[in-house]
Amino acid sequence: MIKVVIADDIQILRQGLKAILEQDGDIEVTGLAGDGLQAFLLCKEKKPDVALMDMRMPEYDGAYAIRRIKEELPGVRILVLTTFDDRETVDAALENGADGYILKEMGDDAVIRSVKAVCTGVRVFGDSVFRSLRETPSAKPEPGPGAFNLTDRERDIVRLVAQGMDNREIARTLYLAEGTVRNNLSRVLEKLELKDRTQLAVFAVKNNLD
Repeated sequence: MIKVVIADDIQILRQGLKAILEQDGDIEVTGLAGDGLQAFLLCKEKKPDVALMDMRMPEYDGAYAIRRIKEELPGVRILVLTTFDDRETVDAALENGADGYILKEMGDDAVIRSVKAVCTGVRVFGDSVFRSLRETPSAKPEPGPGAFNLTDRERDIVRLVAQGMDNREIARTLYLAEGTVRNNLSRVLEKLELKDRTQLAVFAVKNNLD
């Protein structure tokens, strides 16, 4: 059973999302939060598998709530569900540790699939979010191609990480030992000065390495 906490400042949306998710027998909504602070406290109490998080909320906004949750409960997957796909908002979510970012215009089945995918470690992004990352200039300068210094194998691993594969799937795809994938991934993160797989996936999209 996938346990989910929903955070949105509009009550009817919280209740609607709860009804949508619980149509699936594998999902249980264990808490509803009306602001970012309540979301953080509920996650500490309920320890859900996934937090479904809006970005514009009172008390803690989505970005700060994501950061607090990830600092204290790194095992909780956070899927942003919002109406905003501008670069600034997307960057704020991902830089603070969001595991996925989708929009409220998605259909019910797509939201359910996204929750399940994020729970298994797959990074989920809506199409317009990818376009925002690719097309809108970032406020932070990105390194040029010569700064990547990645081997062909490392580039293959980056590409598969961006596709949402875990280490075992990458190892099977590239005919490598899982430990080899893990070691290569650590070197890639060190070279690119990134913290985790989510940042690496975003980096790959921004720099057309996916």
